[in-house]
Amino acid sequence: MKEQILAVQRMQDYISAHLSERISLADLANAAMFSPWYARRLFLQWTGLSPADYIRRLRLSRSALRLRDEGGRIVDAAMDLGFGSVDGYQRAFFREFGCNPREYARHPVPLYLFTPYGAKFRNQERCEKEMKEVKTVFVQIVEKPERKVILKRGQRASDYWEYCQEVGCDVWGLLTSMKSITGEPVCLWLPEHCRLPHTSRYVQGVEVEPEYAGPIPEGFDEILLPKAQYLMFRGEPFAEEDYEQAIEEIWKAERKYDPTPMGYEWDDSNPRIQLEPRGERGYIELLPVRKREK
Repeated sequence: MKEQILAVQRMQDYISAHLSERISLADLANAAMFSPWYARRLFLQWTGLSPADYIRRLRLSRSALRLRDEGGRIVDAAMDLGFGSVDGYQRAFFREFGCNPREYARHPVPLYLFTPYGAKFRNQERCEKEMKEVKTVFVQIVEKPERKVILKRGQRASDYWEYCQEVGCDVWGLLTSMKSITGEPVCLWLPEHCRLPHTSRYVQGVEVEPEYAGPIPEGFDEILLPKAQYLMFRGEPFAEEDYEQAIEEIWKAERKYDPTPMGYEWDDSNPRIQLEPRGERGYIELLPVRKREK
């Protein structure tokens, strides 16, 4: 089973590295190191999509982000992302998102973008692993401006896994389609005063300007957060499959950390923030603090 999962992951990695090029089943079979027939079967088994559907959805989502951020000609977005014709691209975009790419480029709206979860992470068993060596954790003060957060609440979730079970993993793709003041969505542990009755402490959302008056997806809420200071905890870069250990390193550092020598204390009136675990930058969390009264 592990060999199959790693073969699918190699195909996913190949697709990501060659997304703007022509990708054949033979190319994926070479990456998987299996026959084309068996490689396609494995891909469908472990991702739920055929290679062609996976590539199409990923290209459409990447093109949507390009149109949102850069605008430009539809023909350039279509050709640069590997579509054979503008007409075919426009039809595929409409089927995927329910809107025309030209209209979307003029007036971006929240879209459920495709999130390509890696097979070896999606099917990795959750278990405690002993840390092989002590890693460095970097800590610094950062300022957060006043902002709104457009968020999706769960019911009882207190972490990512419970949230995905309650709400689903597609929320992240929708949040990614919305332009954030920080460039990416966030996960938050909300303080009590930000929660509604019978809703979760853990949520996912996107930070926008306080004056944001754009569309809010159905079933989402908005909250206004004040200007605040945070201690940012950032770990070393890590191998993607070691994300659970990377998170645990940060949590251990947070539990031991005392902000009082810096003149701060923990602030439980603002949310704790989690950024998407990305191996190349290290795992990042932000814990709210405030100046101690003298």
